Amino acid sequence: MRKIKISEKIKQFFNWQSGDQKQSLPIEGDFGWSSLGINPYHYVSAQEALRNSDIFSLVSQISADLAIAKFTADSPRVQALIDDPSVMTNGHAFWQSMYAQLLLSGECFAYRWRNVNGVDLHWEYLRPSQVQPLRLNDGSGMLYNISFDEPDIGRMESVPASDMIHIRLMSIDGGLTGMSPLNALSNELNIKKASNDLTMKALNTSIASNGVLSITNGSKVSDRDKINLSKYFMEVSRDPDAGPIVLDDLTKYTPLEIKSDTASLLKQADWTGTQIAKVYGVPDSYLNGQGDQQSSITQLQGMYANALNRFSQAGASELDDKMNAHITVNLRPALDPSGNNHATMIQNLTSSGILQSDQAVWLLKQDGFLPEEMPNVKKAPQPVPMPPPAPDDDESSDEEDDSMKGGET
Repeated sequence: MRKIKISEKIKQFFNWQSGDQKQSLPIEGDFGWSSLGINPYHYVSAQEALRNSDIFSLVSQISADLAIAKFTADSPRVQALIDDPSVMTNGHAFWQSMYAQLLLSGECFAYRWRNVNGVDLHWEYLRPSQVQPLRLNDGSGMLYNISFDEPDIGRMESVPASDMIHIRLMSIDGGLTGMSPLNALSNELNIKKASNDLTMKALNTSIASNGVLSITNGSKVSDRDKINLSKYFMEVSRDPDAGPIVLDDLTKYTPLEIKSDTASLLKQADWTGTQIAKVYGVPDSYLNGQGDQQSSITQLQGMYANALNRFSQAGASELDDKMNAHITVNLRPALDPSGNNHATMIQNLTSSGILQSDQAVWLLKQDGFLPEEMPNVKKAPQPVPMPPPAPDDDESSDEEDDSMKGGET
């Protein structure tokens, strides 16, 4: 029997006959950027961007935190697939790779391998260079041409959008494709590259010397004597057993210092880190800079949480649409890995009377801050207060008799 490729089996299953395929158009165009004087194809490649330490640090940190965040589905089958989507690697590595590509390219792709019943088996990560998005000529949907790395699969054409996980960031074509944040950094990175080249050239052509040993009557000293005097001075200055250096009136030593213009040359490109942080919407202090001195740690964490939420909702919306399941995102594992901030918040709610102690313990167990098998503390029974003694009947009757007698007299 002739060996049929997997792509051919899928096409046969969905009855994708070449004559029945709808016409598709590539998604391209400047989308009005030319009117603003901007070239949309003036982008920075991911390979070049990752050579920048600020971009590498930011993308690595955000993608790792998004992979740590908990995506919860209301379907156990979908939840199992989200937790372990790939057969080639673990779930954390898969999602960090997806989000790193999302941050660099503005979109990321994964192919949904499904059985004959349409049930997902696993997902396969795809580089943007492997995928060509197409839109149908009648505007009823999207198709994808995919080039797989596996020789046994090869190229798969006209893949429907339902078979793809396509997460997008900011889009300027109605949400069909995503736009890379690196587009906004082309000028900054070019300036920093030129600045780095200028700095390296200045350092390479600078004179490396510890100081200057001046001779007042230098015109009468030969070049050989100058060299010998320099060697002798260095030997004496580096000898740990030698005493203080003695100079006469004809010699003077001046140590060299880094001039202010050289120091400013080394720091003139620091502003690009702030620009990179601004493009991704995170505080620049997360790039190991000084950041905003007027912002507290709580404010910076709140700004970073907002940025993570924007990126995570892009993934949650795509999974919600393709998997027909409600997806919620919990960023607390990434923002508060130790759980101390959450425990402090619960403590404050308990102190203010909003939560009871039993409710607080239940929340801490649900979040994993306390072990689930931790026994509940049984409260000792409180003694029941006794009612006050009733007044004596004899004393009350005597008082009444006295009052009556006093009235008769």
